[in-house]
Amino acid sequence: MRTRSSKSRKSGFTLIELMVSMGITAIIITVLVTITGVATDTWTRSRAQLRASRQAKVLIDTMAKDFESLVSRHGDNYEWLYIAMDPNADLPQVVKEGGANSNVAAFTFFTAATDRYNGQIGGSADAGGDVSCVAYRMRFQDPIEGTTGDEDTSTFVFYRKLINPDETFDKLLGEPELDAAYSSFENSVSDEENFVCENVHQITATFLVEVKRSGTQQVDTARVTLDSSSSSGEFRLKGSGIEVVNAEISDSYTADEVAAGRLSGVELSVSVLSDAGMIRRNAAGGLTDKDYSRQSFHYSRVIDVPGG
Repeated sequence: MRTRSSKSRKSGFTLIELMVSMGITAIIITVLVTITGVATDTWTRSRAQLRASRQAKVLIDTMAKDFESLVSRHGDNYEWLYIAMDPNADLPQVVKEGGANSNVAAFTFFTAATDRYNGQIGGSADAGGDVSCVAYRMRFQDPIEGTTGDEDTSTFVFYRKLINPDETFDKLLGEPELDAAYSSFENSVSDEENFVCENVHQITATFLVEVKRSGTQQVDTARVTLDSSSSSGEFRLKGSGIEVVNAEISDSYTADEVAAGRLSGVELSVSVLSDAGMIRRNAAGGLTDKDYSRQSFHYSRVIDVPGG
């Protein structure tokens, strides 16, 4: 009796097996995409933070050198340091719908700057021991063109203007009001050669003043901070003492106690926006509070100043 030979059956995946494998593949891809997204976000934020820290370091290091060489004298009515909320900055809000704003102090003081005479130290132009006036200002403008008004290309730009020692001696030293004497140099502070860094939208100074409580010999340190909500906050260091206007003084010290004290240090606090933060800030929608918390970085340093 003959039997028909059966054809060999081809092996393959069943529908259930295909569905299971597709599900596993989808899970793996989802995990990989998630990990890649987290890694990319971490890398982007780390890169932004690194650049922001460089901007802050450049600014704080530069100011630290000038403050560490601060020049002041006792026993006269001359003004040696003037720091106030900058009335000429005209800075816009960082978060457009309220929230974080751009507060900045304008700094003007005398220092034995090491880069006087364009760095030609020891040359024929270096008279040795010269005193220079230095000013720090912030403006909101295009850092390359120097133009204002175009928010698509503008950013917060910080400038440092160093006055030649000869001009300092002729026009600024020995003046009772340093801000008034410096006003003739104000228009050139944002010149291209005075550029320090960008994206720094806020800088505040807290002054450390050694004071004695009335009726005691105890010496403590009072912290004096300009009131950022006021456009008229001032800190003046004169040969006759310290003058403060619209400033917050810690530990219930009085303005008279501070006036008789000695400036011993300055704490600088700097806030820097990332490039992405500036782009979002200048966009039509503006920067939100949530964006600001992710795109801004904050740094501070205490700088000792020579005893005056």
